[in-house]
Amino acid sequence: MKLYNPTPVTSAVSFAGLIERIEILRSTLRWSSRLERPDIEKLLKQATTLRDEVMGLSHKERFVAAASATGEAGADEAVVEPVEMSSRERRQALMERSFIFEGTFGDNPRLLESLEIAEKAAPTDLPVLIDGESGTGKELMAKVIHANGLRNDKPFISVNCGAIPDSLLESELFGHKKGAFTGAANDRRGKFESAHTGTIFLDEIGELPLTGQVKLLRVLEAHEIQRVGSDEVIAVDTRIVAATNKDLRRMSQEGTFREDLFYRLSVIHVTLPALRERRDEIPLLVAYFGDEAAGQLKRRPLKLTPRLRDFLLHYEYPGNIRELRNLMYRLSCLAGDTADFAHLPQDIRPRPTGLQAVAAAGGKATVTDLSTATSLSEAKRAASDEAERAFLERGLQEVGGTVAELARRFDMNRSHIQMLLKKHGIHSKDFRNNRQADGK
Repeated sequence: MKLYNPTPVTSAVSFAGLIERIEILRSTLRWSSRLERPDIEKLLKQATTLRDEVMGLSHKERFVAAASATGEAGADEAVVEPVEMSSRERRQALMERSFIFEGTFGDNPRLLESLEIAEKAAPTDLPVLIDGESGTGKELMAKVIHANGLRNDKPFISVNCGAIPDSLLESELFGHKKGAFTGAANDRRGKFESAHTGTIFLDEIGELPLTGQVKLLRVLEAHEIQRVGSDEVIAVDTRIVAATNKDLRRMSQEGTFREDLFYRLSVIHVTLPALRERRDEIPLLVAYFGDEAAGQLKRRPLKLTPRLRDFLLHYEYPGNIRELRNLMYRLSCLAGDTADFAHLPQDIRPRPTGLQAVAAAGGKATVTDLSTATSLSEAKRAASDEAERAFLERGLQEVGGTVAELARRFDMNRSHIQMLLKKHGIHSKDFRNNRQADGK
């Protein structure tokens, strides 16, 4: 992991931090039933410091604006429009800005946009909502935001909201006092206290019950909690990053998720595209997780047969990056030096077709029947393979088995066609024989 070299804090980031501190000060005044003189003097001192910082920032803003205006007035050239960068240049620019990312990523524009949003949001304390399908790397993105922020040396606490029973939710998040309920043998800190001065990651936030949503909203507004069974108010300074694979906007319209909480959490909204929408990453991830698995299992990096590599590059990955990672670990564990179809899980393993199916059936021809598919993904693969095979066979029939002619006719790379023929067990010479037989 690269070291993070903080860039000069922009005024927008500074103002955001000041606003957060002002809100904490206001909440302290609002919820304090009684203030002693030392407390009043402390709050007045904090208010004076905040005022001085705001005035200093404001003066700096005016100075920068005036300098910019002077520079523009003295320039003879027109305002230069920003240069549109390619995806590869955007990716390179991220890395050159010492952007911390544990892993690898490609040139997909949607992913780059999400990473650029995360980069800008990281130095602030604004809440972030990350959405995307299961397995797209939402927790990794939360860690990226934490690692590139100003709290990167403070705790990062992860909470799976969907795994906490409703009866234990408040205790898990906010802690409890000894004797607060049956089984509470000792005082216990909650996740928010543990994440004080750091970041708390609320995964599967859409699973949070309405009662928990109300309590979380209060934490966002007041920056304070109360342990179960205690009247003591505890101030918490925690950056909140939440994640979900559900449509929270639709849920808020249906009344199953509080609308005010949704808007509080989604000040910064980051969406992660599915892996099938960013296929340029698959070769990078195959290599990355292959090396990672080899290191974990203490063995040499795995070799893949050409047909298995082709399968991994074109598979739909309903489980996204998590599924790809698990596949590479499975292959590294089960295979020796080289992995093939036999090392894939049975439910995603490609079925033998054509001559391969005949050989597998002991010389008896078999017919692929979509009605025997046990899952939607299997049915899609069977239909896709069947259509692909029919396309190749029809083309070879028309060109008399000449692969070069087939490549020219369909504007395809000859080597790619040969790879597909090998995948389906199709031999072009069989179609040359058929053409000769037809001509007699």
